[in-house]
Amino acid sequence: MVEVSGQSKPKAVYQRAYAKINLTIEIFNRRPDGYHEVSMLMQSVRLWDDVKIVAAQTPEIHMSCNIPFLKADEKNIAYRAAKLMQERFSIQQGVLIELGKQIPIAAGLAGGSADAAAVIRGMNRLFHLNLSAAQMMQIGAEIGSDVPFCVIGGTCLATGRGEKVQRVKPMPDAHIVLIKPNFGISTPWAYEHFDQKAAETRPNEGKMLEAIERRDLAAVGRELVNMLEPAAIQEYPVIAQIKEDLLHMGAAGAAMSGSGPTVFGLFSRYDQARAAVRLCKGKYPWRYQVMCCRVYSPVGRRRNGKGQSSQRGDTL
Repeated sequence: MVEVSGQSKPKAVYQRAYAKINLTIEIFNRRPDGYHEVSMLMQSVRLWDDVKIVAAQTPEIHMSCNIPFLKADEKNIAYRAAKLMQERFSIQQGVLIELGKQIPIAAGLAGGSADAAAVIRGMNRLFHLNLSAAQMMQIGAEIGSDVPFCVIGGTCLATGRGEKVQRVKPMPDAHIVLIKPNFGISTPWAYEHFDQKAAETRPNEGKMLEAIERRDLAAVGRELVNMLEPAAIQEYPVIAQIKEDLLHMGAAGAAMSGSGPTVFGLFSRYDQARAAVRLCKGKYPWRYQVMCCRVYSPVGRRRNGKGQSSQRGDTL
């Protein structure tokens, strides 16, 4: 039985749930369990949800969220993460989970998976479970394929169905312009409509890793490939238009993230990224979400002149 008590032990913990983009997505055959075998290079970005976890006096799990229509019960992956942690480690107390969401929903940015990972990390701290990162990733894999990556974040290679994660050299710093259209694409739909033959270009993972190691953002941009893009573009041609616009605005590269529909562009200069945000806000309907953030690495985080971590990405 695990229980929090005593004045010296924390009653609440706070976690940041960082969004991700996919630098590459390569898809292979469907597995017997229904998932596709994949190989993906994933990157955390400085856009996050705020997650507060408070130890409750009763055994129930309660959630609240700043987005009224988002389910805050068993249908929410963060709730399921808390329930699994509670059951796995015989935690007698419940928790109150407060989600302050900034990551767009159903966007291909792993917002839900990031929230679940934050709950796992937070409950590990709150209840002094002393779990290793590998143990937390293993628990996360039981909830969702992207959760293990979101537990550790940074720059990683994910294989299997996405749950086998290993760190690689950190991506060079970049200003990342994100454009989320006013529609969602579910992950099951994206994989159901994936056509191996239609995906004419496959990622060259070796070249991408070499570009990352050389810290060559232009080369990273040239190697961006998401094999889920063709089917998404066929259904939603605006995705291709956004990519083209970002490239014309000076992006080193542009691609759809995850199962979409968010498109990102990599910019080496802030002034170019800021100009792209303003142009896209003027061109696309107001219901489109347009924002700018930076690459996030949990190791050796960039500091500002006052010795503080840089703040959340500029939404301009």
